[in-house]
Amino acid sequence: MQDIKKYTLITGASSGLGKEFARQCAVMNRNMILMGLPGGNLFLLAESLSLEYNVDVRVFEFDMTDSEELKSQLKDMMTQFPIDFLINNAGVGGTSAITDTSLEKIDSIILLNVRSTVLLTRMLIPHLLENKESYIMNIASMAAFTPIAYKTVYPASKAFISSFFLGLQEELSGTGLSVSVVYPGPIMTNSHTSRRIIGQGFKGKMGLLPATEIADIALRGTLAKCRVIIPGVMNRINHTLMQLLPLTLKLKLVSREVKKEIQFI
Repeated sequence: MQDIKKYTLITGASSGLGKEFARQCAVMNRNMILMGLPGGNLFLLAESLSLEYNVDVRVFEFDMTDSEELKSQLKDMMTQFPIDFLINNAGVGGTSAITDTSLEKIDSIILLNVRSTVLLTRMLIPHLLENKESYIMNIASMAAFTPIAYKTVYPASKAFISSFFLGLQEELSGTGLSVSVVYPGPIMTNSHTSRRIIGQGFKGKMGLLPATEIADIALRGTLAKCRVIIPGVMNRINHTLMQLLPLTLKLKLVSREVKKEIQFI
């Protein structure tokens, strides 16, 4: 009997880390469903990966923060394609004083990082459980480990997601569905982010890894069923050291450095 083709679903696949996940999954001969906003050149990426690696790549372009559209599109995906790997990569952040942050920006962070990710995961879990083995990878952030002034909403959203998926790990233990949470440090995903990281000097570059390396570590760790993945030795050391500091001191130290980012916006 011929094996049924399984698919990896990647959100936020049009650029940055999501695009690198798509490339590395293609190298691993994994068929994919790529999700992203309209206008992100996903169809070109899909065509390129399909031709170069001989994998089946499907594209769904829509706004994940539209919950009704998300439900409709995901139902179509589950009807058409057997999915055994979910990579929750889509997310948004930013640095600014809370009084300078628009209500629309705050809403977009919460809708995408929290609500859309939770709804998508909840809808897909029964489908994933139909497989003998399946995987969920969620991209959190080192920011999930501490509150941060001048980012406030973003680390709070990542802390929520970290808690949600760690709880999900325990709830799904004993099933064939493995859940991993990845906590990357800084990534140069675009010119703005790169300018901000470079402008901060040595401290801004601590824990910095290229997207290729983060994606490789995250994929290998998830497929090995690692529950918590912190890419990079420096990030793991930093996490250990930060756990030893009192919350008030940790908050002041991290927030002081983050405040410097505002000049690069």
